[in-house]
Amino acid sequence: MRSHATAEVTRTWRDALGVYRDTRLIAIFGMGFASGLPLLLTTSTLAYWLARGGVDKTTIGLFALAGLPYSLKFAWAPLLDHVTLPLIGRLGRRRSWILLLQAALVFAIAALGSADPTTRPFATASIVLILAFLSATQDVAIDAYRIEILADHEQGAGAAATQAGYRAGMLVAGAGAIALADYVAWEQVFQVLALLLGASMFFVVWASEPERRDPAEHRETESRFVRMFIAPLRDLATRPRWGVVLVFAVVYKLGEAIAGAMMNPFFVDLGFSGVEIASVTKVLGLAATVVGIAVGGVLIARMAVIHALALGGLLQAVTNLLFAWLAGRGNDTGALALAVVGDSFTGGVASAAFVAYFSSLARGPFSATQYALLVSLMATGRTFFAGGSGWVAAQTDWATFFVATAALALPGLALLLILPDPRRSPLPDSEPPGR
Repeated sequence: MRSHATAEVTRTWRDALGVYRDTRLIAIFGMGFASGLPLLLTTSTLAYWLARGGVDKTTIGLFALAGLPYSLKFAWAPLLDHVTLPLIGRLGRRRSWILLLQAALVFAIAALGSADPTTRPFATASIVLILAFLSATQDVAIDAYRIEILADHEQGAGAAATQAGYRAGMLVAGAGAIALADYVAWEQVFQVLALLLGASMFFVVWASEPERRDPAEHRETESRFVRMFIAPLRDLATRPRWGVVLVFAVVYKLGEAIAGAMMNPFFVDLGFSGVEIASVTKVLGLAATVVGIAVGGVLIARMAVIHALALGGLLQAVTNLLFAWLAGRGNDTGALALAVVGDSFTGGVASAAFVAYFSSLARGPFSATQYALLVSLMATGRTFFAGGSGWVAAQTDWATFFVATAALALPGLALLLILPDPRRSPLPDSEPPGR
């Protein structure tokens, strides 16, 4: 069970690496796989399926609106913090929600494979929206489980395990599904994906349930609405320098977001082929990201998470400069691989630290709501600023553009000087487990 006492930073590299031997991380990896699979299925793989089916581009674009549940999931996250499911709830609040959502996802994925987007686009869109809603809600439950089952000093390894599983699920639902579609019908592709997601339910059944922590304060005097929706926000507002935390959530990976939005246009301008871009960014880039995430988890076990954030942010800025160097090299596949691998690796390190920090900030009784809110804030900020990346790139040359995105790491790094350490922030009073 998760200890809520302050955990000391692991002192040796051997101990830091040893955190990955924990069987809880295997379960978290499996849950991460179940999160990543439906996400890509409702985005790029869906667009590919629709295009191959002859659906017009305007309709394909409208299907992208199915991603809204991922941005709005904080709105219903309090239900997962406060509602215990009947019957299956005996497994525990977190695991029962995950299992219910995964069972529903299996049926939704299979149903999507049976749909015909050319003759019944509205029905198909409805299934996609339901699928996205279930997937986003599953993310809330899995994030809460990971946060609660691990101690603060283990959150880095937890972030690494869940993100590695996440990317494995995305790889299967992306490249795997598209490749399989060359040999079998799309309905069978979706059936295989449904079976794989169903198999991941084993990890949930096998895992142990986190200790339940319910807020003791105001349980009788406050309305259920206040306890579910207001109390998590009020608790965030009691943290030291909580405004700094919210700003940090938006700006820490701002340079990466703006640069990432223009990567493919940049590669096309340099004359790289689709095969070169796909093989380097999807294969080498993915492998480097997973390695970076794992290294980030070890670093967080070895040092304070604030220091890991500083290292990850600094490395992100430096590797952004590799693309400025690539702009000068031109159509050089070796330089492309070096830039992508370096950027992906450091992005993985920074992402592990980022997830670990906000996981440590989320409180036991409010973990689902608070983490969903912080992540949604980060995603909304990145989307908003990345929307202007094309205009910025059009005003200058590529080398200057990437130097500017590297400089955008400076505000986030500066905020680290005053960012509160989550390990020093006490949890709210709680009642004993089982109440």
